[in-house]
Amino acid sequence: MLAMICGDSTLWKPSWKTPLTALAMTKVCAPILEKDGLGAVLSMIVGPDDTVGEAMTADKRLPVISATGSCRMGAHVAAKVAGRFGSTILELGGNNAVIVLEDADLEMAARAIMFGGVGTAGQRCTSTRRVLVQKGVREQLVERLKTMYAGVRIGHPLDENVLMGPLIDQDAVDNVLKSIETVKEMGGEILCGGEQVYPEGCANGFYMTPAIATAQNEWSVVQNETFGPLMYIIDIDDLDHALKIHNDVPQGLSSAIFTLNMRHAEKFLSVVGSDCGISNVNIGTSGAEIGGAFGGEKETGGGRESGSDAWKAYMRRQTNTINYSTELPLAQGVSFDVD
Repeated sequence: MLAMICGDSTLWKPSWKTPLTALAMTKVCAPILEKDGLGAVLSMIVGPDDTVGEAMTADKRLPVISATGSCRMGAHVAAKVAGRFGSTILELGGNNAVIVLEDADLEMAARAIMFGGVGTAGQRCTSTRRVLVQKGVREQLVERLKTMYAGVRIGHPLDENVLMGPLIDQDAVDNVLKSIETVKEMGGEILCGGEQVYPEGCANGFYMTPAIATAQNEWSVVQNETFGPLMYIIDIDDLDHALKIHNDVPQGLSSAIFTLNMRHAEKFLSVVGSDCGISNVNIGTSGAEIGGAFGGEKETGGGRESGSDAWKAYMRRQTNTINYSTELPLAQGVSFDVD
């Protein structure tokens, strides 16, 4: 809605798989806008496949395209819109990591990691994908996470006793299961979870147990985000080692470090630290970004969807010069006399 605040007419296209929230919000806004004769300021369009999105990216009447989705989708949108000299604001994939050092509050770290990995069934751009844990506390942290994961209640999301709901569809489940098989083939170990399940009363849903696996950062399956409840444990020696691994992925959205050492925290936030658009200390990768400049670097797109100056992307800049004198001033004081 930032575009509307800037005075722009907005055409909103949600994913064709999840249109109901967008429909509801459009209906909330409609009577307010219509009361002031502004009904056409906010419009919504949805289609059963990629046809609508393709038409929007190609249409010169849409000078700015703000897109949220995968890195693959963003690369396609950016190229197509740039080809017609339009502008893009991209919020794409995240391969978000939490660094846990030996001086961390491990219980706080474990709770933040669990929320980042299990919340919304791991289907959030800021979900925790990688846990880079110092070897001295690795076993303790992993055992605590396994205990917490074993207690996750899976089922209908409207049941107040349920902690984790379904994935979006069977393709999403299959993608996670495929990644799990790839991890096994490459020598990783599944520490817990990773099975498709059918909770009571949810036989037609797309549910699975959240998984924790050991992995190496350079594996292709780790380098490419799996959008679901699959999290990797990666051993690190010290902070320098952690930062090297942390930054060695194509994406750069959200990041976090758990440490009680101020120097470690400051280094993580410095120019030699996290290369992400969001960097947190003693709080997880997901859930602390409200009100901040939301977005990332590298293949995450570089755009910002909120924060103090994100509105500028939805505005056009115009330079105005008004001459109130009786003479014609020239730039840089140039003298250009003619008879």
